Amino acid sequence: MANITASMVKELRERTGLGMMDCKKALAEADGDMEKAIEDLRKASGLKAAKKASRVAAEGVVLTRIAEEGNYGVIIEVNSETDFVARDDNFLQFAEQAVDAAFTNKEADVAAILDSGLEDSRQALVQKIGENINLRRIDRVEVDGASSGVVESYIHNNKIGVLIALQGGNESLARDVAMHIAAVNPMVVRAEDIPEEVLAKESEIYAAQAKESGKPEEIVNKMIEGRIRKFKAEVSLLDQPFVKDPDTKVGALLKGSDADILSYVRFEVGDGIEKEEDDFAAEVAAQLAN
Repeated sequence: MANITASMVKELRERTGLGMMDCKKALAEADGDMEKAIEDLRKASGLKAAKKASRVAAEGVVLTRIAEEGNYGVIIEVNSETDFVARDDNFLQFAEQAVDAAFTNKEADVAAILDSGLEDSRQALVQKIGENINLRRIDRVEVDGASSGVVESYIHNNKIGVLIALQGGNESLARDVAMHIAAVNPMVVRAEDIPEEVLAKESEIYAAQAKESGKPEEIVNKMIEGRIRKFKAEVSLLDQPFVKDPDTKVGALLKGSDADILSYVRFEVGDGIEKEEDDFAAEVAAQLAN
């Protein structure tokens, strides 16, 4: 039996918004497995979704660079330990060096960019600032120069960046759709792109919720089908209401300009990075005990 700590209960409460006793019981029944506890709570309580763990965070910036011809672009994420350093001029200069190198070399391999001479600059910056600096990831998109495609980007506060390639359309449209992606973070472009295992998991959860209603099986099945349709529309870019005009779906917006999405990349600073939370009170108590 796993040891269920107060911090685990706190995290589950923050992610689900449910009561302390419900969270503690769910963690105990899941033997301390946070994700299983969330799944069980969704089945039992009708909880729609859980927030990302509050401890998943890192500081830094996302930058993009687009070719003047509008047919090629790169996006990078550079991390620091604190937001204070992420706003430092020396750090930002290094980030600009990194995006320039990735753009010039048309290279998405982090190791290759660092080996091109950027690693010396990174190490010098680490020594100067006193924090670990990391070129975390690079990606790029490109359209056929002979086509009517366009590459554009949108950056929000240097923390969320989207790089997008359209077939047809124009820079203004591409930027609008990139802004939507930055704000809403769709799972896929089209409903048919949703992985089968994701749909299976959602169906299982909806089935558990629907059976609690006590309704006949045929009604339960219709409830599940309806919820799956709604889920697909919520996570699929083309079926989402456009953020600047909720009465228009993104797919309709693109169709109206005879455009389609070729590809896109969305980076959010710190996404997926676990960062330990400091317990200041415990740290002070430990120092006083010495």
